[in-house]
Amino acid sequence: MAAFVQACRVVESVLTGPARRAVVADRSIRRLRETMRGHALVPFVPDLDRLGRGDGFHALHDWDGVADHVNAEVIPVDVLDYVVRLGVETARGPAAAILLDYYLLYVLALMSLRIWDEGDADDNLERLDRLLDLLQGEDGSGHLFVDHAGTLLLLATAHFEIEERGYDALLEKVRGLNADHRAAIALDHAGALGCHLRFGFEATYARDIAVMRRDNVADYPWLAFALDELLAEHARRPDPRTAEGILNALSPDAFAFARREGFAERVLAQRDTLVSVFEGLRPGADAYSPLSLFFNFSHNVVKGSVVDAVVTAEPWDVTLNDLLTALPPEEDGGPRHSLAARLMAYARVNPHRIRGRLTPVIVYDPQAGRQAFGLTLRKLRELGETT
Repeated sequence: MAAFVQACRVVESVLTGPARRAVVADRSIRRLRETMRGHALVPFVPDLDRLGRGDGFHALHDWDGVADHVNAEVIPVDVLDYVVRLGVETARGPAAAILLDYYLLYVLALMSLRIWDEGDADDNLERLDRLLDLLQGEDGSGHLFVDHAGTLLLLATAHFEIEERGYDALLEKVRGLNADHRAAIALDHAGALGCHLRFGFEATYARDIAVMRRDNVADYPWLAFALDELLAEHARRPDPRTAEGILNALSPDAFAFARREGFAERVLAQRDTLVSVFEGLRPGADAYSPLSLFFNFSHNVVKGSVVDAVVTAEPWDVTLNDLLTALPPEEDGGPRHSLAARLMAYARVNPHRIRGRLTPVIVYDPQAGRQAFGLTLRKLRELGETT
């Protein structure tokens, strides 16, 4: 089967040829919607989507938690329909280009699940990196989504899946990638799962850690993987960004792996050096911190930035990855803080019902970030006493 290689060739031709520009230049919302619904630019998508579903992932389709089923339309079409209902003039400014690029981002995310189908998976992931550069390059809309191709795996699998059978198998595949790719994917998942589980602890599970563990059996192995990879990477090449990833991964449930063989010993061996870095990442009232960011699913953060960019006709140059780090430091009012605040404002206007209460699913709260930081350091200091 040569599906992945052929798909790369098709997408490269779309990103470097006239097809993308022609759809955008047409400025027809009907044509844009038909192009995305029918996968006119990338006809291989239905076949890859079937393969992805066979592996357990609805990479292109969101879950409707009210109706309890997978949405019929792909996520970018859902977003297009939503902004049309808002009365946004999609022919204005870069709106059509942003929406088309968002669709093509999801095509790349779908393709990221297929890097193991043929050839060398590491080479294939780097090929996706080059396509991502083309997507977000000078011929694109100017809106940035993610930093590297490894994050596409996170985007493709961040949705709720009623059957979670695909996550363990995918994790085993990821473990076979080279060290640099594993470290990058671990950093993504450390930050994203930290935000996701901190949200769940507060909003979904009423601060009941046991219930959270039982309800996230697919997430905890990925969290363990992230910590394992980042601890090994930091021991080999100490770096503030890697240390921050460890802090983010520990923040929702620092004791989750205390009894796992060798885990506590590896943490304690680096605890003093890690804590010294952590202190420089303490959330403050006037500096952006990912510990202050809580959300239900990572893809909703990207979706929110797209909606805002279309509504305001101003693309964002802040990626999902940017929101998962405090480095380099950014004062209050900087682009990361501004986007996080904007996303929370949208989430407050469009809350979800969780445990009977209307709740925003993206929250930026520096006070809660400081509490999460303090609790994590306290648990880290107690770790040696529990082993």
